[in-house]
Amino acid sequence: MEVSILWRLLTLGLVSCLLAGPAAAADDSFFTHLHTEKAMANVTVSPARTGPVEIAIQLETMDEKPLTAKAVMVTLAKADDRARDKAGAKPMSVAAERRGDAQWLARFTLPEAGQWTLGLGIAISDTDKVSVKAPIVIK
Repeated sequence: MEVSILWRLLTLGLVSCLLAGPAAAADDSFFTHLHTEKAMANVTVSPARTGPVEIAIQLETMDEKPLTAKAVMVTLAKADDRARDKAGAKPMSVAAERRGDAQWLARFTLPEAGQWTLGLGIAISDTDKVSVKAPIVIK
């Protein structure tokens, strides 16, 4: 009888994994760690492919404690297309939404795959601001 119950649970688990499909795959995200002398950020772009994406940001102090910022601005610019920049295309920027003391979320719609530059403008206080950039890859 125990084997029958175990088989049912395994079968249900397998079916639910198959129904979840590729959206549940861990490799759909891109993670990067950015830091300056005043702040660190763990950033996850999900999914890391063209179309709508969410950028989750976790801010930390240099002591790896939560960093409460006043605001976070997120900028994305296509990194590998200099001709487009000369033609007048501009980076996309949005103000991230606070999701907790040190948690922020930004949403974008990315039109194409390739290498992008992710920029964070972190307002730690009214007078203390930090900027940091890192390359990201969108499939």
